[in-house]
Amino acid sequence: MNNPSNAKESQTRQITIALAQIGMTVGDVPGNTRRVIETAHRARDQLHAQLVVFPECTLTGYPPEDLLFHKQLRRQVADGLDTLVAELEGVQVLVGYPEYTGQGIYNSLTLIGGGKQSVNYRKKYLPNFAVFDEERYFLAGDEAKTIDIGGIRLGLALCEDIWHAGTVEAARDIGAEALIITNGSPYEIRSQSRRRALLAERSSGSGMPMIYLNLIGGQDELVFDGGSMALDAMGKTVFQAPQFEEGVYPLELRAGPDGVEVVPAEICPDLEKTESAYRAIVLGVRDYVINHGFPGVVIGLSGGIDSALTLAIAVDALGAEQVQTVMMPSRFTADISTEDAAEQARTMDVQYHVLPIEDIFSCILDTLAPFFADLPADTAEENIQARSRGIILMAISNKTGKMLLTTGNKSEMAVGYATLYGDMAGGFAPIKDCSKTLVYELARYRNSLGRVIPERVLTREPSAELRAGQKDSDHLPPYDILDPILEALVEENLSVDEICERGFERATVGKVLAMVQRNEYKRRQAPPGVRISSRAFGRDWRYPITSGYKAS
Repeated sequence: MNNPSNAKESQTRQITIALAQIGMTVGDVPGNTRRVIETAHRARDQLHAQLVVFPECTLTGYPPEDLLFHKQLRRQVADGLDTLVAELEGVQVLVGYPEYTGQGIYNSLTLIGGGKQSVNYRKKYLPNFAVFDEERYFLAGDEAKTIDIGGIRLGLALCEDIWHAGTVEAARDIGAEALIITNGSPYEIRSQSRRRALLAERSSGSGMPMIYLNLIGGQDELVFDGGSMALDAMGKTVFQAPQFEEGVYPLELRAGPDGVEVVPAEICPDLEKTESAYRAIVLGVRDYVINHGFPGVVIGLSGGIDSALTLAIAVDALGAEQVQTVMMPSRFTADISTEDAAEQARTMDVQYHVLPIEDIFSCILDTLAPFFADLPADTAEENIQARSRGIILMAISNKTGKMLLTTGNKSEMAVGYATLYGDMAGGFAPIKDCSKTLVYELARYRNSLGRVIPERVLTREPSAELRAGQKDSDHLPPYDILDPILEALVEENLSVDEICERGFERATVGKVLAMVQRNEYKRRQAPPGVRISSRAFGRDWRYPITSGYKAS
């Protein structure tokens, strides 16, 4: 007599796939190709994987942007594919690459193994919003594809495809039992919960498990946070990789009479908003500095909250030995500022120098005396101080080869409370997308891990210290008013009327909007910085410098 349980077991198909949540260097096709081979062979030997899945645009890194137009890159991609076909042994891989054709370029995903390149899937939905402009580079695909691994049919999708329900339906219609989605999905605050909610909707709606792999690492302004995951056919999360950590994660898939099951594995919890933002910035700084080959960074310390947070981020990203700090007091610098800057430098064990700017400042004032005679002191004198500091910091950067990190925040950049060629000078701006309110939250979070920022830096009223008795509130609304208005304007695109309906005075809203419009010329000249919000001053902010637009 046949044993029913044995009969059912005989129908079970089981495979192990590995999700390669790793970073790829944009433009380094040979290096990325070598990393695919090494990672795939380790996953074969150590995890016994039959399939290793890699992120979107594996060979070129993401986003490759206008590098795609270089003929040499095209040749390198072709060579990379040939190398994978020739050298991969005993395992199959899914890799993303730009597919060059006579009609144009596709953002594609291909299966390689057994000495051949077989199934090829072309991304269908090309994002052309926020930080994405894929329609500039790619043609849209139009055909669903599946791959067969150990008798289990897996549908394929690339990033934006999963945001369209038709992708899942098309894959299911051609026999897919589960869907693999490879991604280059940039981090935003709370992005992980939004991704998971979408995948839960897709899996429960289709009755198919979803396997989601995301890129990790910093690329210019963007940070990719990983957080790869798998959901079962009912939309329940059964696996989630950590955010901001590289790794190769095995998943077992079993297919029986009741469909494909993803065997539950470790589920790393979502990070709280402030921790995730902090770790995103640290990762962005680390990869920017390392990928550019800088031997370290230079930071101007002021004794204030912005430079204090920037220093903590830099040390966490690179190590104290890679960080050099300079305090540059003027006649207006308070003793509390020099004391707090020195204390933080000691606490974080970084190089620390004090280089007063009084002689430089006085010399410039003497030189300009014929032009400034009989005119009252104003922002011109304030900016001379900021630019004197910029000269010193850039000279140190040039001489040592270390990159200068700027310390300005999003609130300041929005309203122009920064000096061109002064405190805006530098190569990278870690907290460029952090409102002043968030700066304080991040500083308190960092201190919760170990106090590195003096407490009175967190409690004293902020000041640029460019004239006697100066406070930020002399020029700006209080930050608990300014920051919500800026968020509504910049990230939500709300009108003046809509913002006023939230309880803000029309005169204040109008003043803030005018400052934002007036200072676009500064933002165009600012260094790049880590993007953590839904709209940062960078690749997804395209505001005209010259404009007659008036909002009332």
